[in-house]
Amino acid sequence: MTNDNKNQRSGKKKVSKTVHEPVTKCDQSEEVIANFDNPEKGKETPSQYDIEKLIITVRGKQVLIDRDLAMIYDVETKRLNEQVRRNIARFPDRYRFQLTKVEMQELVANCDRFKMLKHSTSAPYAFTVFGVSMLPSVLNSQKAIDTSIRIIDAFVAMRNFLVQNADVLRRIAHLERHQIDTDEKIDMILDKMEERSPKLLPEQIFQAGCVWDAWSYVSDLVRSAKERIVLIDNFVDDRVLSLLDKRSDGVSATIHSRYYEQFQTDLKKHNEQYTAIEFVQLPHRNHDRFLIIDDKVYFMGASLKDMGAGLCAVTEMQASPETILDMLK
Repeated sequence: MTNDNKNQRSGKKKVSKTVHEPVTKCDQSEEVIANFDNPEKGKETPSQYDIEKLIITVRGKQVLIDRDLAMIYDVETKRLNEQVRRNIARFPDRYRFQLTKVEMQELVANCDRFKMLKHSTSAPYAFTVFGVSMLPSVLNSQKAIDTSIRIIDAFVAMRNFLVQNADVLRRIAHLERHQIDTDEKIDMILDKMEERSPKLLPEQIFQAGCVWDAWSYVSDLVRSAKERIVLIDNFVDDRVLSLLDKRSDGVSATIHSRYYEQFQTDLKKHNEQYTAIEFVQLPHRNHDRFLIIDDKVYFMGASLKDMGAGLCAVTEMQASPETILDMLK
């Protein structure tokens, strides 16, 4: 079984462990950006509550990205960073740092407003509350001072929220880790069960009277189909229709057989109610019977409806389905 199948079986994808602190999601900020960019409202400084929604967590620190800061200060991002570079001594790494390539990719994935950075060759800068406190001195305006006060108040409010709810947040994180561990354990258990479960053998022999065993085996073959089932059999009846109805949704079924009026009547009534099974008239009488499951061909020692009534075998062949089907023409 492939890893993808295992993940689909458990219903969840396994979460890979990373060596860095992931960038937090920030979908909640989209409304703030939309309101701020609304030309009818004009470019007004967002409220403290709006600024809180723009704050994200990178490397375990609460930060604002340079583009968001530029929007709040009503300046170009390029100018904001230029002013910082001219006064770089005031911005040590704990005040301002550049995102890594991986962090930028996560920022783009988690925040719709940063999707324009997807093909950017230069990663944005993140400013902590200390970096924000330095910006008025380099932007040099009364508006910058007033705006910085609002931003710092937003940082403080966010920090107070985290402190007051630290226990709840820890419990949520613990539950998430516990869920991941539980999913991994369930995967291991299901893997063991599958290893020990009986497999569909490429060759089976059924003693006379083993009708149920033969029926069960062929039913498993039908259920294993992912794309198509093709039956080549001179003698079919309504029992064959019931057997083919065990196939999964989306799997086609075709019967190549001789024309029998009673079977045609059964097939018509079946197709009026259930997923249609196609019938193809055999051009000439065939001695042997074959069952095609996707890209595998099985030689059937007896007609499908009579499997197990007498000594018979089912054998997986090396021939391709197309080889057998071409011989029917």
